[in-house]
Amino acid sequence: MNYRVRVHDRRTGQIHETQVSGDRYLLESLEDLGLDLPSACRHGCCTTCAMRVRSGALDQREVMGLSPALQAEGYALICSSYACSDLELETQDEDEVYQLQFGRYFARAQRRWWQWRLPLDHD
Repeated sequence: MNYRVRVHDRRTGQIHETQVSGDRYLLESLEDLGLDLPSACRHGCCTTCAMRVRSGALDQREVMGLSPALQAEGYALICSSYACSDLELETQDEDEVYQLQFGRYFARAQRRWWQWRLPLDHD
């Protein structure tokens, strides 16, 4: 099924409108249509592709890098999400979403960067 998507790009001030299929990742569909959107891991782990959902519904079952609380607040990682309805989305500042997702946890720990290292098993 196809859905209408409107993307408000805060970086450029442009609004893009298009149709996407509900059986493909949203980021891939938008890129195929010529939109140049931020992305990095493409596995739903980082926050580079984060968008704010102004209206509509997404299937985010495959997303690992965004808490259910932030999803409920209207954030989505579009690299691993599918459209379930017509959507209105807004690009976000990656650092802002990263801080919301991860920053508060690291800030509480009072550790230096080298103290976060995990032991590696060398065969």
